[in-house]
Amino acid sequence: MPSLPASGVDRRLFLSSVLGAAAAVAGLSGCAESSAATGSKGASAAPLADKVPAGTSLKIASYQNVQQLQFKLAKLPKLPFTVSSWLNIGAGPDVINAFRAKSLDLANNAGIPPIQAHYQGFDAKIVAINVTRRPNYVFATKPGSDIRTVADFRGKKLAFSQGQAQGVVLLRALKKAGLKYDDVKLVPLTSNQFLTALQSGQVDIAPLSNNQSPAYLKQYESKGARTITTDVVDLLNLLWAPVSVLNDSAKAAAVAAYIPQWAQGQVWQYENPDTWNEEFYVKTQNLTLPQARSITALANKPLFPPSWAEAIKWEQETADLLAEGGFVKEFKVDSLFDHRFEGIAARSVPAEYRK
Repeated sequence: MPSLPASGVDRRLFLSSVLGAAAAVAGLSGCAESSAATGSKGASAAPLADKVPAGTSLKIASYQNVQQLQFKLAKLPKLPFTVSSWLNIGAGPDVINAFRAKSLDLANNAGIPPIQAHYQGFDAKIVAINVTRRPNYVFATKPGSDIRTVADFRGKKLAFSQGQAQGVVLLRALKKAGLKYDDVKLVPLTSNQFLTALQSGQVDIAPLSNNQSPAYLKQYESKGARTITTDVVDLLNLLWAPVSVLNDSAKAAAVAAYIPQWAQGQVWQYENPDTWNEEFYVKTQNLTLPQARSITALANKPLFPPSWAEAIKWEQETADLLAEGGFVKEFKVDSLFDHRFEGIAARSVPAEYRK
């Protein structure tokens, strides 16, 4: 785990410690400038094929095997292509590295990883959008903390991953509370390090997903840990893929064929909370049934808008917020969206899940 900075945050430290082997700091700036200059140059605008060619395969991310379980329980039709591998990978920085290594073709993330990939000079596009209206994260305190509101974050050490959803949720919460970056100490970590950092007291606050917080409180609430809820949301749950994948007509057709089942799997999960609680949270995550129910009670109703206008506006606000803090360079996010896929998810679900 990276050592804690004495104060504030070193932007270059983020790029070297959080992004890992993807690129060195010096190379990133040049790549970012190159990416910004070329925009979506080289991205295909060819119409999507109506049928997936025989022999097509994709390598798809499925963190904690959620997608396979959704497809199985919902009894969705067999995909018209081969999934050569399901990768248990979810964190944005890990996904970007897997994209670079060509070991992954399609991933499910929040809005911030595509922005981070662009800053690194890696060309990838968003192909599907699910809008979330309710918060997916809470702020957890270390054991023995007296922090009770976001205003109390002033002067405290906050776990921060600039390449993941948790990072933008934290930045938006700080902005809403009127706190500047220099008012807190941002500690560069990836989300899989947050729990250890909290437990050891290396950070005062870390954003935890609604799925993580019950187990954390079960272990540490008696020792003075607590969670702080806000109304800050991370609006976008999306599918994205490298441009090299989307420029392959066969793979692009397979991506288009996958999107409806991705959407339908989420609708099924939302409509069948009791089964999902038992089959996923209890059997695979080792949570109690009451803990599982407390998580699904906070679940977002899936929403697959026919238009991506709101998503693009949100993504631009996020990119501007990161640029304001010096984490990325300013750019127009329109280049991150492949509009050939716009509306596919919406057409695959009932009207109540479109608006």
